[in-house]
Amino acid sequence: MSQSADASASDQPQSLETMLGFNADLGFRLTEWADGYAKLELELTEKHLNRSGILHGGVVATIIDAVGGYCGVWVPEGAEKKRALTLSLTTSFMGTTKEGRIYATAKRRGGGRSVFFASCEVYSPEGVLIAMGEGTYKALISKVTSAG
Repeated sequence: MSQSADASASDQPQSLETMLGFNADLGFRLTEWADGYAKLELELTEKHLNRSGILHGGVVATIIDAVGGYCGVWVPEGAEKKRALTLSLTTSFMGTTKEGRIYATAKRRGGGRSVFFASCEVYSPEGVLIAMGEGTYKALISKVTSAG
């Protein structure tokens, strides 16, 4: 069973999971999530741009890292939540953008019960591929803390 978020009246997609920490600060929204697949979206603002006025490479690397982790930790509703810990990450930049809503997709490409591999792609609002990445992650059972 997969999940997808519906657009609200303001055309801003809802997130399937509440973002925390840096991902929340950046404004990521998890808009699609299924076994072995995830999609994150980000509406670009001035804070996402570098001093040249284009999308900052650190934002791109972070969305690759986040979407890659999500694709490997989906669980059915009611199951114990999992989190992903990044073990390695590679990023290749092919283009850039400066406004609009970018999106990143990731697919789980293999692994075992706790370690998995993911390939990720980041697209401009026009659907042009601007970056790719691969990551190795460790899936962990989520521990309940005061932060959630």
